[in-house]
Amino acid sequence: MWNPRVKRAALSVLPSFLPSSSSTIAILGANVDANSSFLTGSASAPDAIRTAFHSDSANGFSECGMNLMHNPMITDMGNLTPTSASMSSLSAAAQTIVSHDKRLLTLGGDHSITYPLVKGVRRALCARGETRLNILHLDAHSDLYEYDILNQNNRYSHASPFARIMEEGLCSRLVQVGIRTHTQHTREQAAAYSVETYDMRSQSLNWPIDVAFDGPVYVTVDLDVLDPAFAPGVSHHEPGGLSTRQVLSLLQTFRGNVVASDVVELNPSRDIGGGHVSISGETSSGMTAMVAAKVAKELLARMLKAEGLA
Repeated sequence: MWNPRVKRAALSVLPSFLPSSSSTIAILGANVDANSSFLTGSASAPDAIRTAFHSDSANGFSECGMNLMHNPMITDMGNLTPTSASMSSLSAAAQTIVSHDKRLLTLGGDHSITYPLVKGVRRALCARGETRLNILHLDAHSDLYEYDILNQNNRYSHASPFARIMEEGLCSRLVQVGIRTHTQHTREQAAAYSVETYDMRSQSLNWPIDVAFDGPVYVTVDLDVLDPAFAPGVSHHEPGGLSTRQVLSLLQTFRGNVVASDVVELNPSRDIGGGHVSISGETSSGMTAMVAAKVAKELLARMLKAEGLA
């Protein structure tokens, strides 16, 4: 059961109770920011999102009316420790969860976590005969760099997960929404891998976009897809982005079977609006943490609806 008030020990491995759990959705925190190229700080995001989710200033319901608070169909498995949240352990965690017919929401962490998570999800799907995996990627950046020059030529940085995913054939279709930072190199990468791009320059007046997938879908939401006016608590501010309403509308209306998802790149150290003490004594969450929690709610609702639990 997901009870964000409960403090959970950091995980070095996945708990053994997973196979027998009656829940259908697992939440996993990945407090990782070692692969960030500009600022660190996103390692503290998973618990910041949990705290915002449970804030007294909001409630635990999705916009479609699903009660997500203390929901027996959702299990929060805590955070993988920074030392255990390696590429291989993240991949193994995702594979284990999905192979037990559970859906996964991962709270990052920087965007480098998406590559190993997708790898694990794909392995689990292939083991049960499903060879397709689509990705819906919301981001200001395409994250298609061959390597990250700013991060010591790191091929596994948060600037490169989709280059690794596509070159390894882990994804049958990649749709990117909100892009507004393409370079010549990333344009060439997108063309080489047949990436479908809805960039902000061409889509700013055409919303909502109509996106449909055939087969399983992995949804990844980098919070800098939002304009900094809506989400200042990210490491890379990129003006000209989506509104919170546009992001939520897309997550609610695109067609596809969401089997796994992540919310990444919240940087609590850059967030604003938090730190106030409420009447009940609660310390208020930052503005972007609240947005991240809202996105998490809508992703959880999508996955519960896919289980026929709406």
